[in-house]
Order: sequence, then structure tokens, then C-alpha cells
Amino acid sequence: MAASESKKPLKKDIFDVLIEDHNHHRELLKRINETVGKSEERVALFEEFALEAKAHAAAEEQALYSTLMAHPDTTDEARHAVAEHHEMEELINELAETDMGTGAWLVKFRGLKEEYEHHLEEEENDIFPIAEEEFSDAEEQRMRKVFEARKPKEKSNATVGGETRD
Repeated sequence: MAASESKKPLKKDIFDVLIEDHNHHRELLKRINETVGKSEERVALFEEFALEAKAHAAAEEQALYSTLMAHPDTTDEARHAVAEHHEMEELINELAETDMGTGAWLVKFRGLKEEYEHHLEEEENDIFPIAEEEFSDAEEQRMRKVFEARKPKEKSNATVGGETRD
């Protein structure tokens, strides 16, 4: 048996799970950008993206950023990322209130797409490497479990626009 075959696969940590979500979000944004007008496809893809992005952000804040804020060396990065999450949510809510069949919607969407992708790159290239240095494997696994438990709950409470669910 080759050495690579005898090794057990590594468990995914919080960062692996977050990056998988990020890649899914990138794909949704790409697909939305390829749609035209107020098509059923655009409506469905945007709804999926809005719910996914909001649930991801809320669960990520609870799992990762609350832990980062507890460490003095990473508090500023965590605050910055959480502020960006709230900006993205406002942009998503604004898009949900705009007629998808208009040029205004497309302009706003492309602005959101650019901002969102920049945020993902910042997390993956700046924040995650710092956090990986800060946390033990056990902490990263604990955060993964928190994220995976919270995200479905957050998604069930999320809305496409700014309205709240009862």
C-alpha cells in the first residue's frame, strides 16, 4: 500500500467548510450574472444566494468571528469582517426591493457581486491565515461544529429582503 493510501483523510476544519460555502456563493453569483430580465431562473438563483449568504454570515459570525473577537490580536479583523457582512446584507435587501427586470437592478447586482467577491478574497487571504495561526486544531473543529449547527437554523430564519419572519 502506498504511503498516501495508508493515511486517514483529514477532517475538514472551519476554514475548509467556509471556503466550500464561498465557492458555492461565487458560483451562484456567476450564474445570476448570466441571467437576463426577471426570469424564473434569476429569481430562484437570487433567492438561493440571498438566503445562503445571510445564513452563512450569521453562522460565521457566531462560530468564527465571536472567537476571533475574544483574541486581542484579531479583534480588529473580526470587527471589519462583521461590518462588511452587514453591508452585504443591506445590499442584498436593497436588490430584493428593486425590480429585477431593470437596468438599475443589474447595476446594483454587479456592484454587490464585486463587493462580495472582494470580501471573500479578504477573508480567505487575510483573515483565515491569521486565524489558523491563532487557533488549535481542536478549536477549529469546535468552530466547524458550531457553524454547521447554526447555519441551517439561520437559513430557516433568513429572508430574501429586509422583512423579518415571525
